[in-house]
Amino acid sequence: MSFFSNFSSDHCPGTITGNPLNGLCEKVCIQAEKIFDAGIIQTRLENYTAVPVNPVPANPTYPLTFVSARSTTSTGTVSNVNVERQAEGCCARVQATITLPIEIAYVDANGVEGIAESSIVLNEDVLMYVPPASVMPFQVTSVASCVSPEGTFDAATGAFVISACVTCILKIAMQVELLVPSYGYCAIPPAQEFSQEVCTGFFELPLYPQGKACSRK
Repeated sequence: MSFFSNFSSDHCPGTITGNPLNGLCEKVCIQAEKIFDAGIIQTRLENYTAVPVNPVPANPTYPLTFVSARSTTSTGTVSNVNVERQAEGCCARVQATITLPIEIAYVDANGVEGIAESSIVLNEDVLMYVPPASVMPFQVTSVASCVSPEGTFDAATGAFVISACVTCILKIAMQVELLVPSYGYCAIPPAQEFSQEVCTGFFELPLYPQGKACSRK
């Protein structure tokens, strides 16, 4: 059992049925990351130079043949942040550099498969909502993903020239204490152990084919 497979308890997460006020028992202070604003940026990079480092296995035989590349984490490193508040409202011009680690798969001149580390750097300039000044500072964070199905190896520079599809979500976030209504503590059901019973599927089959019987003409 788990939260996903056990919805019989009213102290398990799931769809609310009936009056949502039933069962509320307290106001709870929780520490959480509050997202004040978020925006998605999707772009296709052409002829992007990705310099490979830390190849595995080490010392591949050049030249290399590009296979594919993709991000190794969903979190981009944000740096060089510059926030310019606008004259009206709480919007601001947010400039930031997002660095996304990627892993490049290749085959060397001897036919040996290998991987190497690299990164994609994005320079973003967007308009976002920024909360008013307070003791607790906000942060500019990012969630990013990248995939590159096309690329070539430049023997002169020792770098890959790739085409990449990149999705990046910029967020204005702050660690806060929120007061929320609560139904109390969760009831944690026991986990169901995985069992690969080879005969289960076979025994569940009907004795004879199901469906409409064929009629003779």
